[in-house]
Amino acid sequence: MAKLANYHNLFPALREFVGGGKPVWGTCAGLIFLANKAVGQKTGGQELVGGLDCTVHRNFFGSQLQSFETELSVPKLSEKEGGNDTCRGVFIRAPAILEVGPDVEILADCPVPVDRPSITISFGEGTEEEEYSKDRVIVAVRQGNILATAFHPELTSDSRWHRFFLDMDKESPAKAFSALSLSSSSRDTEGLPKNKPFDLPIFE
Repeated sequence: MAKLANYHNLFPALREFVGGGKPVWGTCAGLIFLANKAVGQKTGGQELVGGLDCTVHRNFFGSQLQSFETELSVPKLSEKEGGNDTCRGVFIRAPAILEVGPDVEILADCPVPVDRPSITISFGEGTEEEEYSKDRVIVAVRQGNILATAFHPELTSDSRWHRFFLDMDKESPAKAFSALSLSSSSRDTEGLPKNKPFDLPIFE
């Protein structure tokens, strides 16, 4: 992502979009991209768009082999969008949030898996490395116009995270979706399949 953004000189426009208050949602790698600081990266790191006051660990949960699913407690999501106070989290070589600033609202955290590889964290040059020893880690946050999740809500049948994001646009003075009609009554659905196409693995 960073290489493509650099190649096409997209960073100025991306930062302007985020800084302009339009709703932005980063999932997994998108969370890393929006963070003000990332650790656990390859030598040299990568350029970030920033805007989200947090420190994220790039591969906190390990490699692709450590991908997993788990139930997440999401009382704030349930309060706003209804439904159960839990949701299914699909984590694929996922990052995690280690620290957040005072203006960041934590929406979900999860237990640290017992089989997660041990990692040491350095928060910058001249600081000592330390092993992450907490029992839980943050995996979903909101700061103003920015929503970020370490997991993939689009791989489940639970649409509440998407509704939550669209509601952010309604609350924002800098509308991003004002030109979109989201009402099913305004769309011509004749001839469209009634059932959801099975082109992606959807986890109930």
